[in-house]
Amino acid sequence: MSVNPIGIFDSGVGGTSIWNEIHALLPFENTIYLADSKNAPYGNKSKEHILELSIKNTELLIAKGCKLIVVACNTATTNAIKTLRNNYDIPFIGIEPAIKPAALKTQTKAIGILATKGTLSSELFHQTTDLYSNGVQVIEQEGEGIVPLIESGKLHSQEMNALLQVYLKPMINANIDYLVLGCTHYPYLMPQLLELLPNYIKIIDSGEAVAKQTQTILNQYDLANTFTKKPTLQFFSNANPEVMASLLNGKYQVDYLDF
Repeated sequence: MSVNPIGIFDSGVGGTSIWNEIHALLPFENTIYLADSKNAPYGNKSKEHILELSIKNTELLIAKGCKLIVVACNTATTNAIKTLRNNYDIPFIGIEPAIKPAALKTQTKAIGILATKGTLSSELFHQTTDLYSNGVQVIEQEGEGIVPLIESGKLHSQEMNALLQVYLKPMINANIDYLVLGCTHYPYLMPQLLELLPNYIKIIDSGEAVAKQTQTILNQYDLANTFTKKPTLQFFSNANPEVMASLLNGKYQVDYLDF
């Protein structure tokens, strides 16, 4: 099993931000990445639909021999991972907004969270927020429209810049000193965010923590690949493979797969 691939899925190309961290930490692991771009974004769908899509992605990755699955989507994690863990006999790693470190480190006692509707309205998100935000003002902002722009190759567009200005203004006015990115698409916005935010506001995402957790679980279940040969890195998209290829800087082949 150790040479079997790590499976990663997201509602599109955003989870490649997580894949980047995993591949950097575990460079010899074989990986399969599924971008369900045809159904992006997940954030505005019902819990039942999100679960249905997550099961579809999971079963495809299991059919391809994956030894572990990273649910590289905040919305899918918060709405589906409990069911996935209960129904499939392999380890799952999920993503959730890094509220805890932001709430513990804030000096202004105000933090901002930019996430999808599906994440912000989920039970898991509210449990985490309630647990760690005592005495801290949490400014929640739904990033409506951001994922479709990224999925259509408009990451650096004027439309994106205008949206971000609108979404960040209430947070800046509330004197936040940490911005939590609650969607795996959002780390690709880092250059724009750094330009638009005052320099005292720090940005946190979950990528590095997820990569470390992946390493921990691989070791715990004796699944780590001990071979040091060049890994097989597969990328599949069911819409616009060229968008994912560009986010990966043209270094990897992205194949179309109808799923």
